[in-house]
Amino acid sequence: MAEVPLRVLIVDDEAPARRRLRELLDDCASALPLAVVGEAQNGREAVELLQSIPVDLVLTDIHMPDMDGLELARHVLKVPHTPLVVFTTAFHEHALQAFEVNAVDYLVKPVRVQRLLSALQKVPKLRPLSTETLSELPQSARRFLSVTERSRVVLVPVEEVVYLKAELKYITIRTAQREHLLEESLTRLEQEFGNRFVRIHRNCLVSRDFIRGFERRVSDDGDAHWEVLLNGVTETLPVSRRQQFIVREVGRELAA
Repeated sequence: MAEVPLRVLIVDDEAPARRRLRELLDDCASALPLAVVGEAQNGREAVELLQSIPVDLVLTDIHMPDMDGLELARHVLKVPHTPLVVFTTAFHEHALQAFEVNAVDYLVKPVRVQRLLSALQKVPKLRPLSTETLSELPQSARRFLSVTERSRVVLVPVEEVVYLKAELKYITIRTAQREHLLEESLTRLEQEFGNRFVRIHRNCLVSRDFIRGFERRVSDDGDAHWEVLLNGVTETLPVSRRQQFIVREVGRELAA
């Protein structure tokens, strides 16, 4: 009975690099059954492809526009039948220490056929990367948040997020168009995105880019409080007493 070929997706923003990797994979095919089932120019394109074709292994560059390889690896975890990921990179040796420590496989460019074959032969022993492992690698904040809806991974651009609100075990992502549900920690999101969002309540982060202003309101029981006025949505959000310094801080930025 013939062996089932290893199904490989190549992800790199440079066409010559993708072509070179495909040629190297062809050279490896005599020693190991494999098939290149697709190519993508960036992580966002790869996420779409992964939902339409079965893939066992993603060979991805790290530095790419729109969505890099490290962010792609985080979104890959939500794809049904999660493929394995091996990175290709031109990083200097010192920058790869985190990969070594966390047992993340990588190929240094220019990729050599023997090194590639060695990586492919280790695939049966590899496990999908975990969120914890990926968080230990050097990377910038994500450009997208990924949510699962009707068995598909939907990418939500972070720049379109109006606010993030914790409700029970989910985070509500609010954009001007609609809401999405995300299973992540609000505290970790705050740490990752730094100054892009401001905490107005223990359960709510608001994008600075969407804050239109603040308004003093009095509730039915006579309690006075501040609420955030937002661009893109009609609703307003209350500012907790503990976070009222935000009214002055962001108010000065808006007035500048």
